[in-house]
Amino acid sequence: MFEQFKNARKLLGLNARSLDYIRPYNKKKSKRLADDKILSKRALRKGGIPVPKLLAKIRSVEELEIFDWTTLPSTFALKPNRGFGGGGILVVYGRKKLSKKIVQDDSQEVSAPVWIKSDGSKVTVDDLKTHILNIIDGAFSLSNTPDTAFFEERLTLLKLFKPYAYKGIPDIRVIVFNRIPVMAMLRLPTKESGGKANLQQGGIGVGIDLATGVTTTAVLGKGKIIDYVPGTRMLLSGIKIPYWKEILLLAVKAQEISGMGFLGADVAIDRERGPVFLEINARPGLSIQVANLSGLRERLERIKGLKIKTAARGVRVGRDIFGGEIEEEVEDISGRKVIGTVEKVRMIGRGGVEIEIEAKIDTGANSTSIDTEFARQLGFGSVIDYFNTIELPKEFSREEAQKIEDNLRKEHLGKDTSLVDFVVVYSSHGCSIRPKVKVQFVLDEIMVSANANIVDRDELKYSVIIGKKNLGKFLIDVNK
Repeated sequence: MFEQFKNARKLLGLNARSLDYIRPYNKKKSKRLADDKILSKRALRKGGIPVPKLLAKIRSVEELEIFDWTTLPSTFALKPNRGFGGGGILVVYGRKKLSKKIVQDDSQEVSAPVWIKSDGSKVTVDDLKTHILNIIDGAFSLSNTPDTAFFEERLTLLKLFKPYAYKGIPDIRVIVFNRIPVMAMLRLPTKESGGKANLQQGGIGVGIDLATGVTTTAVLGKGKIIDYVPGTRMLLSGIKIPYWKEILLLAVKAQEISGMGFLGADVAIDRERGPVFLEINARPGLSIQVANLSGLRERLERIKGLKIKTAARGVRVGRDIFGGEIEEEVEDISGRKVIGTVEKVRMIGRGGVEIEIEAKIDTGANSTSIDTEFARQLGFGSVIDYFNTIELPKEFSREEAQKIEDNLRKEHLGKDTSLVDFVVVYSSHGCSIRPKVKVQFVLDEIMVSANANIVDRDELKYSVIIGKKNLGKFLIDVNK
């Protein structure tokens, strides 16, 4: 199958793309806006779309000479305003202790900042000056014309992506045409790409199913199909992208603001802010076709001429035409969220302690259970310690279970504020008595309160089981 897609230019040649889509649908004014990153982000921000914070810009040698380097934070991204293909972007991840001296005037000396890149190498003020001079001279601009350098905030990495991304922030590229998202991919930074989510420099592109937001096929660099993150056994397919519908809506709204009919929208997910728009691309590359094992031309032809009145309608059409079965339709009809048999949950314990963990969704279990050691991490150590002091009956029949529970409640509830109940549990190993504690957890953005059993699960794969008592707001898809 790869032979069919290894040369993306055969699917949609650059000249054909220019003649059929870029030239007719992207007017000069709109392309000028897209090519000017500072201007386009200002327009997007004005339109209510979140973008990274602009820290500073340098337009000339004179501005460079008087720039106050101490105003820069410990981490940031330095970019050319009219750069393309990821060229000229310099990202720093931290700042070393100040040591070297620079003279600002005849009477004052201050320490010169020194920063660190993803590979651990140092970045000095002189290094930044040299890089900015190259940007101003147009070394990275589209037509080698004089350019502006700007500093912007570096976004923080989402925990979900930490195992997949090498010292950088992944982003999502969405191709939008006629207010309809037609193709998307997740771009992951690698060691080869220097921590940049750019395929031309050796990053990874992973196709995304438009309907579900789940990753499919992955491509390394310009064309090598891969299954795992290089050097690991981290599978690249099956990653569910958070905020998926919101990301598609942002991409379509960016098209509306820019005035372009055909574009590539680049969106990142910040740990604190959620989706943040990075840039508009008037000439998106073609590797996205290889990552999706699908050609753009056929998709674009299918929706040419459709009348789409709103961004929300465009997103619905794109997901319906170019994706698999849409979970959202099932959710709308049932009023419940569709989840799989294993899901990430954010457990909230005593004193507001929060821990994200993978949980088994088990409709065969009546109640939610958490492992003893994990319960201690959630702040319930005093409950476990108190429970261990109780003299429990060793052997009893099912008929005696209710009486035992009642006696335990009468004698011990209230001795620890987090101890809310006792329960006798029957299993293939016999009967056991467990303490219950009040917890909350967030599953697929829904908050659930539960009385959870504490039980030793150290020999089992999952430290948390969500039982059917707490699954009333969900539908379980065993294929997920």
